[in-house]
Amino acid sequence: MSVVSQTTGTRDDSGTDAQVAVLVPRTSTSEKVLRVVIPILVVVAVVVIWQAIVSINHIPKYILPAPGDVLTSFFFGSESPHRDPDWPVLLPALWVTLQITFSALAIALIGGVAIAVLLVQSRWIELAVYPLTVILQVTPIVAIAPLLLIYAPNTQVALLICAFLVAFFPILSNMIQGLKSVDHNLLNLFDLYGASRWQQLIFLKLPAALPYFMVGLRIGGGLALIAAVVAEFAAGSSGAGSGLAFRLLEAQYRLNIPRLFAALLLLSLTGVAIFGITSFISWLALHRWHESAVRREN
Repeated sequence: MSVVSQTTGTRDDSGTDAQVAVLVPRTSTSEKVLRVVIPILVVVAVVVIWQAIVSINHIPKYILPAPGDVLTSFFFGSESPHRDPDWPVLLPALWVTLQITFSALAIALIGGVAIAVLLVQSRWIELAVYPLTVILQVTPIVAIAPLLLIYAPNTQVALLICAFLVAFFPILSNMIQGLKSVDHNLLNLFDLYGASRWQQLIFLKLPAALPYFMVGLRIGGGLALIAAVVAEFAAGSSGAGSGLAFRLLEAQYRLNIPRLFAALLLLSLTGVAIFGITSFISWLALHRWHESAVRREN
């Protein structure tokens, strides 16, 4: 890590201008390269070991396909028996799963923040409502899904509710914790200047809770994807408009193991992409001021 010196003008006690050097830590180029190269090398090593195990032990495709078999089946199809490429089947299913995931995450973000603000503003409301949210969180989603299929207007709405319930609680609990973690000295300062409760909320509590909200966002993003897939399993959704969970089961029943691995790979890459996007959003929001994102000078 290198340190860049920036000079700013100030005025000393004698009334003359003085130059003050501010040390700004900066990540070196070699460290930036290593951050990218090392994870890639680890993934490449895992793929090479996987390929070597399959090749050395002559494991059939229907038991454990090699990475090359998965990619070939995804883009070009399997030669024996003759099958079409997997991507025209898997990509539309992935899009259905993504729609449920991001819709549930968006609703969970809005609902989690709104309810957290409401609960923190009133102690009595918190005592009344918070236990209900805990009950919904600890109830297994596979137990709720059959009931939702009965009362929801259609299967997609039931899947959306299931994914929302799983992603909602981490955002709510982190947001409540953040709103309650404001420095009491700052709260006393706002009271001293006669700030109203809403002014304290907007100008003090919400900015202070932003790091906690970002943690909830990262957790909720991954859980929304997991919940969408689990809800599809529990609901037993099938047909042309189904998500990747149905394609996983279909590939399993047909012993199309390369397609099964391709679907799993798509889900893994989607989860990594969601985590990367939410982490980048967190970095954009925090890297200029919060201790968790600001680099130390030493």
